[in-house]
Amino acid sequence: MKITNVSTHSFFEEILERVLPDHGFADHLHGKFRPDATAWAMMVLNKQGIESEIVKLAGDRLLDYQMPDGRVVISIDHPDALWPTPLAVMAWQHSKVHHTAWQRAVKFLLQSTGVHWEKPANNFIGHDTEIPGWSWIDQTHSWVTPTALSMLALTVAGYGDHSRVTAGATLLLDRQVLTGGWNYGNTSVLGKSLHPFPETTGMALAALAGRVPREAIETSLQYLQDRISTLRTPLSLGWSVLGLKAWSVSPDQTQEWIIETLERASQYGGYDTPSLCLLVAASLATGGLESLIVQEVEGVRPS
Repeated sequence: MKITNVSTHSFFEEILERVLPDHGFADHLHGKFRPDATAWAMMVLNKQGIESEIVKLAGDRLLDYQMPDGRVVISIDHPDALWPTPLAVMAWQHSKVHHTAWQRAVKFLLQSTGVHWEKPANNFIGHDTEIPGWSWIDQTHSWVTPTALSMLALTVAGYGDHSRVTAGATLLLDRQVLTGGWNYGNTSVLGKSLHPFPETTGMALAALAGRVPREAIETSLQYLQDRISTLRTPLSLGWSVLGLKAWSVSPDQTQEWIIETLERASQYGGYDTPSLCLLVAASLATGGLESLIVQEVEGVRPS
């Protein structure tokens, strides 16, 4: 069947087919619970106002993966893997019943930081190791993806002007590859420049939108515009679309590319839940990822 409109197609039904009997969402169809899959599903279903009770129960299930300090982890057995925390913040953003959990997760993001240290004069890596950002794993260095996601989460939570977000923007600009774009979080190693990736470039651009002048990221915008017509994987295309939309750039064929990529899922046994939701989010968003998420939350901001 040819897809003509992502928002009315059965991809929302496919997402709902991944609801688990004990609530939350599986990583794949007939798979196991994952906090990141659950958070992504909640975000796109919230946007469309679909199955609010399922979304509420999914938010309850996320509570089981929140540690006492507010972090949300990928596995109870690996409490140091804290990178789902910003996704949980964005997923809980709508929910009055999960407001306390949301507050604790926001407070954790404001207080946590990746390991950083004074940059030695003879440093063999290209970026500034002194700038604080966010890490994938507790007590490790900061990288582009967790920093960008944490900045987006804090922005939709109302902390876009916080010093932690400002530092994150400084980190991302420092990690930008000289010729444009971002990779996982370095610029060069042993004097050799590294290549950018579309997905991390899209994440960084989405996080930097409205924070830095356009000329500071123009080469990265051009890099994505040059690459996007060739991208047909959910991660690369989804984040590239969100990154460009955050800067009011949306090629005429954007929806066609998303549809083509969604149609390819059957060739690979179906996409994992975060990838499927990312593509749907890229289709629905009018700007970057934050444009998908309501920014109104009752209560007092965490200090």
